[in-house]
Amino acid sequence: MLKIGHRGAKAYEPENTLQAFQKALDLNSDGIELDVHLSSDEHLIVIHDETIDRTTNGKGFVNDFTLAELKSFLIDGKYQIPTLNEVFELVDKKCLINIELKGLGTAPKVVALIEKYISEKNWNYNHFIISSFEWNMLEETSSLNPNIPIGVLTEEDINTALAFAEKIKAKAINPDFNLLNKENVLQIQEKGFLVLPWTVNTEKDIQKVKSYNVNGIISDNPDKI
Repeated sequence: MLKIGHRGAKAYEPENTLQAFQKALDLNSDGIELDVHLSSDEHLIVIHDETIDRTTNGKGFVNDFTLAELKSFLIDGKYQIPTLNEVFELVDKKCLINIELKGLGTAPKVVALIEKYISEKNWNYNHFIISSFEWNMLEETSSLNPNIPIGVLTEEDINTALAFAEKIKAKAINPDFNLLNKENVLQIQEKGFLVLPWTVNTEKDIQKVKSYNVNGIISDNPDKI
């Protein structure tokens, strides 16, 4: 069962920072999950929200700032917002990277970066999963490079997600864990998909979800899985 650190090891270090991703690695996580938006000069920025308001000492939309401007804002007074490139360099094939596409225009840039690391740095497609709630972005990813594994995110309906996953030949369904039970997990797996639920944090919920025999769990505290 894969242990995947949600936005890094978010329970221990500020989310989506290099420190959180390093902590996830230190805790022997099998993977990390992160979110990407584009800066105004089209760099892939690792941040969850469309604004920097909640997580940094700045205010405004991520895609209104250049990379240099974004680097000037601080998380918890000391950490910089990372780029996806910096996360790849840190991880260096040590674990799976689940990239959630958030911002418009991220799909082609993420595909290009993955292809670069595969062709130039000896990575392979199994090091990645691209996920999104914006399923049109998953279709775009799949059309750009069908070899990149896709995870279909859903917080509403397993059956709709399953139908879409079959249509685009996804690798995984990434559902809100509250949607799952033993029966539908088995149904998804019998159709050939991994089940990677999020965000499972309490001891009780972790034990419940593990009892469904899911393929992996996305958690703020991956060491508890």
